[in-house]
Amino acid sequence: MSNSPIDAVPGEAPEAATPAGTSGPASFAGDTGALPLDTRRVLVQLLLGPAVDATRQRRLWPVLLRDEAVLRSRLHELFLDLVVDAEQQVAFTRQVVADDIDAPVLLRKSHLTFLETALVLFLRQRLTQAEAQGERAVVSAEDMQAHLSVFERAANPDQARFGRQVAGAIEKAKKLNLLRLLAGGDQRFEVSPTLKLLFPAEEIQALTRTYRALAEGEGPAAATAVSEDDDSDEEAA
Repeated sequence: MSNSPIDAVPGEAPEAATPAGTSGPASFAGDTGALPLDTRRVLVQLLLGPAVDATRQRRLWPVLLRDEAVLRSRLHELFLDLVVDAEQQVAFTRQVVADDIDAPVLLRKSHLTFLETALVLFLRQRLTQAEAQGERAVVSAEDMQAHLSVFERAANPDQARFGRQVAGAIEKAKKLNLLRLLAGGDQRFEVSPTLKLLFPAEEIQALTRTYRALAEGEGPAAATAVSEDDDSDEEAA
């Protein structure tokens, strides 16, 4: 689902706590909800997605930890599960999979083009390398552009169009909150730890092999790695 930050000023203390499951002051006329206002904000952010991140939603994260049980229960009523990674300090929802029930699907999958998928794989690799070295995963716009340039077909007659596709892939990663712009104005970004959870290593190995083969010019598809129409979609987790 598209992300729309609900968080207020970073670093502010959470609103006065009201135990989840008990009715606090009404938030609006006719309000019959039982959850406190701050808990509702967390629930809405989880539904909007893609995640609640302690770094970006500093007011929401402690509320999520405080009311994890009731949030999980509310999400279960919608056939959604709550995934919380305390170490990475991120949380997100995923569709419940149960063979014995016909559960309606609430979450929409985000569709990625060829170049957008290639960028996600590149960012995932950078994140893995940085974590192995105990560092933050930082990439520049030039890094991403250089990586995607290997997928431009030989003698491309429309380089401007390819440039727009590359820029669009980077914008998509920013929209999905997979990249966070760092201060300094030099177009350097930190890769969100959320990417590790949304795209586990075992789920992207096959894609990585395919894209590596294309980048190295192997296989019949490599000759037209990026054709004149780069609108085919890959489904993101």
